[in-house]
Amino acid sequence: MTQRRVLVFNHFAVSPGYPGGTRHVELFSRLPGTSYTIIAGRRNLITGLPQRVEPGFRLVAVTPYRGNGLGRVVNWASYAVTATVAGLRQPRPDVVFASSPHLLAALSGWVVATVRRTPFVLEIRDLWPRVLVDMGTLSETSLAYRALERLERFLYRRCDRVVIMAPGIRAALEAKGVAPEKIAYIPNAADPEDFVPGADRDELRRRYGFTRRTAVYAGAHGPANGLDLLLDAAAAVPEIDVVLVGSGVEKSRLRAAAHDMRNIRFLDPVPKTEIPDLLHAADVGVHVLADVELFRAGVSPNKVFDYMAAGLPIVTNSPGIVGDLVLGAGAGHVTPPTHLAHGLTQMLQASPDELAKMGAAGRRWIRANQSRTAMARALGELLASLLEDEGRTRSWPAAAQSGPPPADVAGS
Repeated sequence: MTQRRVLVFNHFAVSPGYPGGTRHVELFSRLPGTSYTIIAGRRNLITGLPQRVEPGFRLVAVTPYRGNGLGRVVNWASYAVTATVAGLRQPRPDVVFASSPHLLAALSGWVVATVRRTPFVLEIRDLWPRVLVDMGTLSETSLAYRALERLERFLYRRCDRVVIMAPGIRAALEAKGVAPEKIAYIPNAADPEDFVPGADRDELRRRYGFTRRTAVYAGAHGPANGLDLLLDAAAAVPEIDVVLVGSGVEKSRLRAAAHDMRNIRFLDPVPKTEIPDLLHAADVGVHVLADVELFRAGVSPNKVFDYMAAGLPIVTNSPGIVGDLVLGAGAGHVTPPTHLAHGLTQMLQASPDELAKMGAAGRRWIRANQSRTAMARALGELLASLLEDEGRTRSWPAAAQSGPPPADVAGS
């Protein structure tokens, strides 16, 4: 079988042994006959600490930063420079695949694809820069917004395909002139087989100190996550313990705000390999977002799919695409953005059998509809169609029908 090379630009990608996003490892490792190299920043987004080089990764130097100020922009720019240089030094790929949210990573991918005369796939994880306006971070009249929007439109025109992770993004892209046939929907996903715990539930609950009914939030602690809404809900329902696992620019402030609340705990981020144990010990998985209209249709939250794959019932304050998914699967409860306390109360009052029923329904839905293996097959079909459009005689091997095959992984 002829090996195909993919060069992936994702500033914040990590291997499963680290906290953070593992989407591209999980997808490309499921494509047989595919050699992939992910160009990522050397510093972990969540911990801020350097990462070890893992198979399939090429780590590049980036500047450190804290908060959402100028240092963050300099960090993006440093990645764009070092990633472009690293990408040009890699063997010529069959496809360049670049992922937002920050558009400078995508710009690096376009530069390398253009120089190496290779098809370019742009993945849109968040609708930048629109989401920054909706959250009040940028003004539509600001120079920064206008520059980012021009870069956004430039990349849409220059890419060969656009991968979206939420169906609501499609209309926004088409409104900006992206041809419908260029858009492919490949959302986040999870496989129940990857969420088998390493110990029994009682032992895990002792390990994490869970003694009452416990709701876990596992994810980023940033402005978009709306975690003040979760603290408010926990204050209104003191009979349930709420554990927030992860890191982000808001964590110190949130911890200070909750210092008098006995039913709130903050834990350090854990690697993806430990998530099955954490979720097996919990009773409820919490998904929360800030009250932003764009989030109704423009998100594909990893944590929701992880909760479902782990068989954990869910409470979310995000109506729209996430709420419809949770309700449609029978996997939990959905509340308006500012009424999360109601959802926690419902989970507190549910019997163990009712919680188990919701968890099992979520697991069945994710296995049947949105497994990583199924998403890898969709990605393989996209890459195959792209090479056909380029007039090449090569084909792209399809992903296996069940279970991840051994990856043919390029060294870093």
